[in-house]
Amino acid sequence: MPTTLNIQAPADFQLARDVCSYGYFLLAPNHWDVDQQLMLRVLEFDNGPSLCRIDQTRSKPTPNIRARFDRTLDRNEQKIARAKITRMLCLDTPHAEIKAFHKVDPRWKKSGAGRLFRSPTLFEDVIKTVTSCNVTWPSTVNMNRRLCEVCGRKSASGVPGFPTAKKLARTRVGTLRGRCRVGYRDQRIVDLAKLFAKGAIDEQWVQETGSDDEVFKFLVTLPGIGPYAAGNIMQLMGRYSRLALDTESVRHAKTVLGMTGTDNQLMKRLKAHYEPFGDHQFRSYWFELWDFYQSKAGPATTWRRDATASMFTAANLQK
Repeated sequence: MPTTLNIQAPADFQLARDVCSYGYFLLAPNHWDVDQQLMLRVLEFDNGPSLCRIDQTRSKPTPNIRARFDRTLDRNEQKIARAKITRMLCLDTPHAEIKAFHKVDPRWKKSGAGRLFRSPTLFEDVIKTVTSCNVTWPSTVNMNRRLCEVCGRKSASGVPGFPTAKKLARTRVGTLRGRCRVGYRDQRIVDLAKLFAKGAIDEQWVQETGSDDEVFKFLVTLPGIGPYAAGNIMQLMGRYSRLALDTESVRHAKTVLGMTGTDNQLMKRLKAHYEPFGDHQFRSYWFELWDFYQSKAGPATTWRRDATASMFTAANLQK
């Protein structure tokens, strides 16, 4: 009998708002069902992947997260599934942290925004970040779709998941470039996968015990990880003290914040602008950016992956 898990959610958690809070919810294998307001994606286990449907029940006093799988999960797989869903939805982010963010930036208190959607594993977040560098958003969507279709294992329902580190470590560079269309990222993806596959990255230290400065310095030593990617990976680990600035940030500085100057000057002004938000500065930056996106494309909870991807181009965002 297929497994159903019920996971206690924080009292301030709202599935639709907190899933549709960061662009990775639009990247395969994630699929936000707009009509049913639930998340579908394949989760990976040693014994094989499983398609998972995640929604929020109306149980009292706290609506819980319900995860329904397309096969039976054994006890160990259930434990792994709970951990992956907890990471993906930031269910372990305490209310006190959200409250502290709203104190330094009260603009987001009414909406309750504070959690940012991420992947069930650090490895997937790292690869997704690499596919988002120096490229348009529609291409990022396509790369992740092809990585799943070409390299991911299929669940019992026939839906492919995100490839594991072990799988990508064994994948030919030519396959990644030719069939997955990742361009120059091909060797970098293989090299990163090998590091994760052989346990060369201390994930507990990176995610939990290392200081922000130490972790940032380590991340920029990894293949294909520059300052922007390192800053983005840090926020995906719940470390919001660093910004992840790129050309989109420059556009935001000009069109939303009304800043002027060269790109380098704007980068410096952006850092100074968000510095007062301290440990929450990425949150403040991102929700400001996200609010602008929703002004262009409507509420994120109504975004359909393939249709919305074409919206986020430089030409459309400049209008």
